[in-house]
Amino acid sequence: MLTNTTTSKAQGDAAEDRALSHLLGHGLRLAARNYRTPGRGGGEIDLVLWDRDGTLVFVEVRKRASRAFGGALGSITAAKQRRIVFAARHYLLRLRTQPPCRFDVVCMEESGGIQWMRAAFDAG
Repeated sequence: MLTNTTTSKAQGDAAEDRALSHLLGHGLRLAARNYRTPGRGGGEIDLVLWDRDGTLVFVEVRKRASRAFGGALGSITAAKQRRIVFAARHYLLRLRTQPPCRFDVVCMEESGGIQWMRAAFDAG
C-alpha cells in the first residue's frame, strides 16, 4: 500500500523528470540532480544544469495541485530561496572557476501546464 509520503515523493520525482526533459529539450546540459549540502539545516537544489552560454543554472522544480495560495511559484518563500542559494554557494566551492550563475524555477500545475522562469530570483 502506498502512503501519502511515497505518493508525494513519486509525484515530485515525476515533476523533476518532466522539468529535466523540458530543459534538456531547450539545450541545457545536466550537471547534477538533487544536490544536497552535507549536514543538517543545509539546502537542496533539484537540478543543476549548464546553459549554452556557460551559465550554471540552479533550478527549483515546484508542482502544486492548484493555483490557490499562489500556486507553485508562490510556494517558494524567502526562506526556501535562502536555502537554495546556500546550497548553490556550496556547490560552487567544488569548481575551480566561478561561472556566471542564475536561479530558475520550473512550475507545474495539476492542469498539466509547465512554466520555466529564467532568473526567477537572485542570490542577494
